Amino acid sequence: MPPVILVVDDEPSIRRTLREIFEYEGFDVEEAVDGEEALARLRAERYDVVMLDVNMPKQDGMEVLAVAREEMPETPIVMLSGHGAIETAVRATKLGAYDFIEKPPDLNRLLVSVRNAMDRGVLATANRRMKEAIHAYEGELTPILGDSSAIGAVRDTIERVAPSEARVLITGDPGTGKELVAKWIRHLSPRKDGPMVDVNCAAIPDELIESELFGHEKGAFTGAVKQRIGKFEQADGGTLFLDEIGDMSLSAQAKVLRVLQENNIQRVGGDRVIPVDVRIICATNKDLAACIREETFREDLYYRLSVIPIRLPPLRERLEDVPVIAARFCEDLARRNGRPGKHFTASALKHLVGQEWRGNVRELQNVVERLIVLTTDDEIRVEDIDRYAFPRETSPDPLTDLLAKTEDWSDFRDTAEKMFLERKLSDFDWNISRTAEAIGMQRSHLYSKMNKYGIEREEGA
Repeated sequence: MPPVILVVDDEPSIRRTLREIFEYEGFDVEEAVDGEEALARLRAERYDVVMLDVNMPKQDGMEVLAVAREEMPETPIVMLSGHGAIETAVRATKLGAYDFIEKPPDLNRLLVSVRNAMDRGVLATANRRMKEAIHAYEGELTPILGDSSAIGAVRDTIERVAPSEARVLITGDPGTGKELVAKWIRHLSPRKDGPMVDVNCAAIPDELIESELFGHEKGAFTGAVKQRIGKFEQADGGTLFLDEIGDMSLSAQAKVLRVLQENNIQRVGGDRVIPVDVRIICATNKDLAACIREETFREDLYYRLSVIPIRLPPLRERLEDVPVIAARFCEDLARRNGRPGKHFTASALKHLVGQEWRGNVRELQNVVERLIVLTTDDEIRVEDIDRYAFPRETSPDPLTDLLAKTEDWSDFRDTAEKMFLERKLSDFDWNISRTAEAIGMQRSHLYSKMNKYGIEREEGA
């Protein structure tokens, strides 16, 4: 949707002129003829920018500005006046106006002011949402941030599934926050006061996974010097989170399937049946359907685990969430690293939105922490991001390389001349006449130089 601007002025000619300017630039425009109508519209709709005249009947612009700052503080307001008194501009700024422009407005200044005001509005909204998210939850559990429809659907599913005992399979690329979703399901469930035990199936060797999950008895195998309680027993009465379930060995999968069917376990090397009451939540970044076709994952186990599937979208599919996530990380990581509070400029947040984010939310967190630690000001700008977060690789400088490799003038001159002639000959497809003419050298002289430096056209060049 295009940005929407509210133009408030009692002069029809001014409203018409501003409408034509803004519509030409691709904005939607609505109008109000006085302060009362302006406030009514502001209370009913959201506007990206308000252009507000100072002198109007019924309720002047200063009164409207004061009320608007109180009731809708995130909406940026640019004041317009045919009388550009310094006192009026100062007063408007103190009341919270973003800018003050004299009539008739200079076109370039007007458009720059409006676009900057919009950026300020976006930043204010992101900061407000971040603070709401921070204070909406108690404890150490990080909120699932974002206003996109994709992440909203994830939150809705969490709220519906958490009170149940249904098993959940969380899928998504690395760094999308699968473990956080599992923690929220447990936090909102009747098992929140029970244990939550995490198992990273990819980090445990195949020969140890069964002992890790089910425990073992003393002497069950070489090195089993004492009894070990497995993860299923540790999670009894609570939640067991099997992360990277797609990396579990087939033999371990078979035993997990039996536990899900019978609700009991046997320790390795033991014969006693131990009942367990555990809710299972799993996560993987693998395509389990493909693993089933490749016969590396059991189809029957898949259907047991994926009663409720939750797919976490990669960050590239919800880029509109980047500003609020970055702002939250900025506050948290500054505090964690013992740094004073910092914030992103509006243009810096836009710059972050434009990145690829192959590493998803985890990459964004790392980038923000890098910026927190390495920047010196309390404001993080576009140039800081380019310098510290995404430094461009520079191609080698041939001249610098040549200077480093040559020790005297004669050697440097001859090497540089050879490089120059080879480059120009290549540019003209090794046509001697055209090359000589282009560089202002006689053909015989060019031949002589080529012989001197041993310059020859390579095979296939």
